[in-house]
Amino acid sequence: MDSTRQTNSNASKTNKLYERGERTRRGILETSVDIASAEGLEGLTIGRLAKDLGMSKSGLFAHFGSKEDLQIATINIAREIFVEEIVLPIIDMEGGLKKLLAMLENWISYVERNVFRGGCFFFAASAEMDDRPGKVRDFVAELTNAWVIALEDEIKQAISLGEIDKSTDVDLLVFQLHGFVQEANWFYRLHERPEAFDYARKSIQQVLKIYSTKKGMEVLES
Repeated sequence: MDSTRQTNSNASKTNKLYERGERTRRGILETSVDIASAEGLEGLTIGRLAKDLGMSKSGLFAHFGSKEDLQIATINIAREIFVEEIVLPIIDMEGGLKKLLAMLENWISYVERNVFRGGCFFFAASAEMDDRPGKVRDFVAELTNAWVIALEDEIKQAISLGEIDKSTDVDLLVFQLHGFVQEANWFYRLHERPEAFDYARKSIQQVLKIYSTKKGMEVLES
């Protein structure tokens, strides 16, 4: 009986240590993703992060064995935040044009509200890593492509529901919609033009009206 209590006590201590370690790791990554969004993944070093957090380099190495590990973990936390901000609020919404609009509005809002200090994390990471082969570039490409596919799938669902014309070039429409939000991010961050987000919203409405059926127009006007 004593040995059982001791085993349970040891397990409880192990769980608490693990939970504390995970909280520390999460806190580190929340700082690293904020730095990387504004200053780039390449500027994200163990030394820089240790200085900002008031930690030792050895303490950080306990969580991340290399700069590449830190970069990958930072991208992962950015993905989690992206999903929390944009995907989860509409996860149970019925698919189609209404959900497509909600996805795009959540994306615009995420940039507009400066969820990351440097604007859209994946816009910055894509521009920085596009010509740098390796695991970090591949991971950024994989995650950004997953978002493109999500937009494609919603457009296809809207077509199947008769909300978007079946002759629509899905790839072209995704390119246009994706570009409006990315352009708003650039126009706002570099030129400090907050009206960029209203321009993006109006552009999305205008281009969707071109592709929408009568049924789709009812959704757009509701």
